[in-house]
Amino acid sequence: MVAVRVAQPATAHAGLGGVIRSEFTKIRSVRSTYWTLLVLLAVSVGLGGAISAATASHWNQMSPADQATFDPTQTSLAGMFFLGQLVIVVLGAIVLTSEYSTGMIRTSLSVMPRRPTVFAAKALVLAVVVLVVTVVASFITFFLGQALLASTHHQASLSGPGVMRAVVGSAVYVTLCGLFAFAVGALIRHTAGAITTVIGILFVLPILAHVLPNSWYHGLERWLPSSAGDAISSTVGTVDSHLFSGWGEMVVFAVYVAILLVVGLGLFQTRDA
Repeated sequence: MVAVRVAQPATAHAGLGGVIRSEFTKIRSVRSTYWTLLVLLAVSVGLGGAISAATASHWNQMSPADQATFDPTQTSLAGMFFLGQLVIVVLGAIVLTSEYSTGMIRTSLSVMPRRPTVFAAKALVLAVVVLVVTVVASFITFFLGQALLASTHHQASLSGPGVMRAVVGSAVYVTLCGLFAFAVGALIRHTAGAITTVIGILFVLPILAHVLPNSWYHGLERWLPSSAGDAISSTVGTVDSHLFSGWGEMVVFAVYVAILLVVGLGLFQTRDA
């Protein structure tokens, strides 16, 4: 008598690892991913280098007070904050919203009907890819900036107080920006709407907050997501005294991201694809 083995459905016990491999294949097979990450490297290194070179060329024209409070680490990393985070916001938004616009999300969920697993895999792959690239970009732009600032004799080294925190923390901050955009994309399910919303929160809201009376602004400033970037990249004590510490501001931003991810997951589970 021959025993017959009955095959189980492939999706019945599919784990997170398989979905992560699938999402990694998906994200690296899209040409826009490579272009976005290449632009991130270009603007972070290029803009940071340009700002550092301009500062070095005008160093003798700076006042003694400005020279005394000059932060070479933050200056070299400026490209990550001015444009780098904007690039990652775009990538974070399209990871999920692009599948809604093309209808690919229905295929993804038919292959893996466990929605929390799909959602977690997408977020995890995005975070890992972005973190790896931003760490590389952060170290490159730091070393380039310090080389360009050598003539000022005010360059920084990784062993300096708070420098390693600023370099690594900058990469973590930009990665959180990508996850922030991913979470907003899960809420809105529209690429342009998600990008516009995140840009408004990270870039426009801090500008509008300055219109408030100083007492109100100082109370609000520490709770703004964008304050995490300013605080984590500062190494000379010039950051606003009304802010939390660098990692304290990062925790505030991370909590916002976590809340939005939880809400986004809830909607991802309940809404039609």
